[in-house]
Amino acid sequence: MIRILYILCLLLIVAFQPVRAQLEQSLRIEIPSDPDEAESFDVTPLNERGVLMTIRTGGFYDTTPATLNFKKYDINLKLLWQTSFKQDIKYKSVSTYNNDQYVYHLFREYDTDQFQFLRLHLDDGVIETYEGRLIDQFDIHQFKVMGGQAYVGGYHHGRPVVMAFSFFDQSTKVLPGMYVNRMEISSLEIDEARQEVNVLVHSLKRHCKFSIRTYNYDSKLLRTLDFDGAENALVSGKLLPVNDHESLLVGNYSTDCTPYSQGIYVTRIRHGESGNTATDEPTTEIQYIEFSQLQNFFNYLKPNRQQKLLARAKKKKDEGKDYKFRYRLLVHDLQPTADGLTLVAEVYFPQYRGSALGYGGYLRGADRYEGYRYTHAFICGFDKQGKLLWDNCFPIKELLSTDLTEMVQVSQQGDRMVLAYPSDGEITTEVIQGNKILKETEKFKLLTNAENEKVTFSAQDNLMAWYGRHFIACGFQKIAPSKHVSTQREVFYLNKLTYSEENQPAKSTSVKTRKSDGSER
Repeated sequence: MIRILYILCLLLIVAFQPVRAQLEQSLRIEIPSDPDEAESFDVTPLNERGVLMTIRTGGFYDTTPATLNFKKYDINLKLLWQTSFKQDIKYKSVSTYNNDQYVYHLFREYDTDQFQFLRLHLDDGVIETYEGRLIDQFDIHQFKVMGGQAYVGGYHHGRPVVMAFSFFDQSTKVLPGMYVNRMEISSLEIDEARQEVNVLVHSLKRHCKFSIRTYNYDSKLLRTLDFDGAENALVSGKLLPVNDHESLLVGNYSTDCTPYSQGIYVTRIRHGESGNTATDEPTTEIQYIEFSQLQNFFNYLKPNRQQKLLARAKKKKDEGKDYKFRYRLLVHDLQPTADGLTLVAEVYFPQYRGSALGYGGYLRGADRYEGYRYTHAFICGFDKQGKLLWDNCFPIKELLSTDLTEMVQVSQQGDRMVLAYPSDGEITTEVIQGNKILKETEKFKLLTNAENEKVTFSAQDNLMAWYGRHFIACGFQKIAPSKHVSTQREVFYLNKLTYSEENQPAKSTSVKTRKSDGSER
């Protein structure tokens, strides 16, 4: 009887023990970096096909041409091939884009309409170049490729322009209906299945217009979907097809024609037949979700501050007025799921020396600009009908970046997500399942390959979701022997990180659910 009770106790301990998970550094390569030489490193994850590293030397000044060294590694960070390309000194790098087959680089000659496109085959490293003319004084913001055509979006004398460049005959076309005043390009999205290009544009001055303009492969305008009668001003939007005939449009909105967000919106759009001019139309009313309606949006704040903010918002609502939250959002591309889609957005504000963040994102006492300060990311799950299923929050601590880039990375692992971001040589993670927290925020330090070495300095830390349970971390480090800090070397590192869980429980006592008041249960 005692033996049976002992076995039962062991089984209960295993069943109810908390999730033990950690971010493991499984592989690492280092490339020596010369601090006296002008160089840059770029890393492109290729899912299970490996990773591409691009090392650029020279070309940062007018005196020397740039050389691009491409190195492709497999998932075990073993070198598969490498090749190089010496750029003509007259061209300067503008933008890059990649898909499953190729990596593209866009170059331009300064103050002319001469452009060059480089196409790198990811299978074997073969390089092709194409030269052509777009327009001069072109301030480029978007660059996408579909089939044998590149689509380049930006501004010419303050007006939006999108041009199509053919790799086949080097011809160019201007997408019609774009070159107007007081309009901005929200996003440029390609639909490979329908062979269409969607340009989402908005105007935040006076009229607060938002529309989707759809073009076919030959750059002919097929359809224009206007949201002029929308209750609020749509600031941005992302499209995700959910079937052959419908897409979900998700983005952020404001109440006063400004870039500051009051919340997010979602609506379903039914497309006309592919390639014809039938009118697209929303199949549902626009659903507006104010930040205060999300259960966990404000959980990055301390409980007392969160309660005061929500109390102010409720008081305004009771008075029949809107509380202006005024958040700036960096919205990621929508990620499809079995249920529908996942929206990830990072909240930030421009930081100035001496500034302080007030309620709702206001800046006080600003003077010298320092960079972008990230406060938190929020994640929302929607079904294929556009219904909000859940939301969660990922606090971001002490993260300041000179460039506005996506810092938070998401790894979908079954029905749970691993959220992570880099900062000062460390990776911060959190594991969620819908609105539940499976694993509280943790920090993992990036290590060298040798136990008798330590990192003395870390810069330009970057993190990317790779494939499955794996991430890629990269950046610059100074490394010194543990006992002789005076002698150190500088490297560009590439780390393969694996988020692993041990003893998966049938029922976990560490699972917590966030409530709207910021407390946990």
